[in-house]
Amino acid sequence: MAYNMMDKTIWIKADKGHWEAHKDRITTGLESGANCVLVNSDEVEKVRELGDIQVAAFAYDDKSGADIVVVGKGGEGDGTKPLSSDPIGSLDMVTAIRLKEKGLTVGAYVVIQNKKYEEFAAEIGKECDFLIIVGTDWKVIPLENLIAGLQDSNVKIIAGVRDENEAKLALETMEHGSEGVLLDSDDPSAIKATVAVAESSGIEDLKLVPGKVTKVEAVGMGDRVCVDTCNMMIKGEGMLVGSQASGMFLVHSESEESPYVASRPFRVNAGAVHAYVKVGDRTRYLSELSSGDEVTIVNAEGKQRTGIVGRVKIERRPLMLVEAEVNGEIIKNILQNAETIKLVDINGEPISVADLKPGDEVMVYYEGGARHFGMKVEETIIEK
Repeated sequence: MAYNMMDKTIWIKADKGHWEAHKDRITTGLESGANCVLVNSDEVEKVRELGDIQVAAFAYDDKSGADIVVVGKGGEGDGTKPLSSDPIGSLDMVTAIRLKEKGLTVGAYVVIQNKKYEEFAAEIGKECDFLIIVGTDWKVIPLENLIAGLQDSNVKIIAGVRDENEAKLALETMEHGSEGVLLDSDDPSAIKATVAVAESSGIEDLKLVPGKVTKVEAVGMGDRVCVDTCNMMIKGEGMLVGSQASGMFLVHSESEESPYVASRPFRVNAGAVHAYVKVGDRTRYLSELSSGDEVTIVNAEGKQRTGIVGRVKIERRPLMLVEAEVNGEIIKNILQNAETIKLVDINGEPISVADLKPGDEVMVYYEGGARHFGMKVEETIIEK
């Protein structure tokens, strides 16, 4: 039941020279979280030995064993052979159609040297699962034209880039952007930065607003949920949690040192088992999260990133009810009654629930409306 905030993919181009020349590039890509590696057909198994990653290979047959077979290198796509006046009869086009008919996932590689190559890319893209376009003098216009021209096709456009700046531009072109980028770089920092760009691309900031605390009171014993992630959080980051999906409190991570316990920057002591936690565009119950699920990490400015649940701990603890007023409505959350449990004030500073009092203002996410199985719906639901 996981969602994926990072729907933009990063491919690493590693087809130049001998294997040792680009092995480090592939390894860095694997360690950084790249989604796919593009290699020559005789290196597919070598990539699989390095780690679990999707492999695309330049080939004109179905013998490479790659997840994606890419035509165009050594053909019309990269200019090795002249473009045919009739794209339908070109070697690349005929091969792509034949491989698709065999049930393979097919990509086309086209170097956009001029308008004719752009037109060729538009035609072959209609027959492929992926269209990989590389600019000789990287420009946005051909990419814009292809995004617009192929928007009704099932093809995913992958734009060739050389660094994270070009990647950001490609992923955001015409708002939608390309579905991914093919990075051609040996620089480890560029590979890591490009993956980071993809993680945040297309993810809008949330609008957090102040909520005025109206009630803070102990409510007795109950079961609360600690969410331990596979990610390190910093000051100002946490998760959005609440007793109502329409209004959620930013519950701070345990990233700060405390005289009571050591810092645990991977943890959010999020709230009682019944509470909702915001996960992408949906909500989930805290109690149903488990190892491997994705969660949304949010900071005080509303910036989002994806976290992975490593462990969920449900334990019986004393609880505290916190209520706040937003837009004339009362929203609620029930948290563990402990000094280390913190919300975030309007200055982005953590504030312990032990110090919280009526009149204080804390950051909340308020959208109104109702939820049905975690999805926002227009429906009248009263939650108390």
